Amino acid sequence: MSSAVMTHPVRLVQARELAERLGLDGLALDPEPDGPPSAMRTAMVAWAAADSAASHHLVVQDDVSAPENLVALVGRAAGRFPDEALVYYTNWHARNGGASRLAALAGAAWVRAVPDEFTPSLAVCLPLGTADDFRAFAAGSDERHDDELFSVFFRARGRMSLIAVPNVVEHIGTSSINGHATQGIRLAVCPTDAADAEPLLARGRVLEEPGWIPYMRYGEGYIRLVGQENGPDGGRGHHRWLDALPMTGLTERAVREAVAEGMPADLASQVAERFGRAFAEELWIHCLLLGRQAAEAARRLGDPGSPGEVPPAALARLRDAAVSTAGPAGLPPERRPEAGPDEVRLMSAFAWTAVRAGEQWSPA
Repeated sequence: MSSAVMTHPVRLVQARELAERLGLDGLALDPEPDGPPSAMRTAMVAWAAADSAASHHLVVQDDVSAPENLVALVGRAAGRFPDEALVYYTNWHARNGGASRLAALAGAAWVRAVPDEFTPSLAVCLPLGTADDFRAFAAGSDERHDDELFSVFFRARGRMSLIAVPNVVEHIGTSSINGHATQGIRLAVCPTDAADAEPLLARGRVLEEPGWIPYMRYGEGYIRLVGQENGPDGGRGHHRWLDALPMTGLTERAVREAVAEGMPADLASQVAERFGRAFAEELWIHCLLLGRQAAEAARRLGDPGSPGEVPPAALARLRDAAVSTAGPAGLPPERRPEAGPDEVRLMSAFAWTAVRAGEQWSPA
């Protein structure tokens, strides 16, 4: 496997340190650093750096942290899925983040990306032929976001990327050369250390179709519907959970009854005191729906196999990681800095009550 770090001269020192620490092959510098911001311009350099003797090429962006054995982890996964595009980071508030969170709760270690959202591109490994095809596809494009063009490319091929549910790659900082700083703190949906990620990625199950996906953005709950990519807007619109319920088979009455019966008043009051009553209710309903869908997905996945395949403790920690990020990810960007360790623990405890209620929910 060959590799490269995408970077810009303003982050050159940071990129060199990352490449050296991870043992990556070299740097891919923005060829027009004084031009309009364009991740795609640098991505073309990074993917062109693939070694023709390699079977796969890994491209990492410069604003990440990752374990020192990242190349080995990625290489083993590429051996397991030799024809797949593999993605190692997912934003905690994106639709793909919702899919990853759902997959973690269902007991899966990989999930198929949704076709109506950008492909998170902080750390991507492609088979060499796919990398060549992507460069040819992207040549001459006016798109400046490589993550957006990746999704257009994968949709055209009829197969989206596989996302690693345990995120061993983490985004660092809130600055953005490419104009994403307004999204605030952007972190991994399921942060996982390398020791747990290794057996999960090597032997964990794949969730190909999560069904409809609950996710939160800017303090409100939404649902990504199955097949919404076929809509007139290409599926890029966002459906509030209440509006989307008729397409899920659930009713508002059933949801409200579950809230009345299961939402713990003490924890709800504490979350509301810090972030508002409306947010507390949105978070609980979001996690209720998440638990419901995770249970459905787990049933479709079936028997997880022998206990020795994936350590149960690693799966349990993956589930904890997924739930721990639900609260801070769901906050509006300007309020995420308020979520310190105490607030994260509070929101996680609150979210777990909803997830467990959803997993056991049998709405009439």
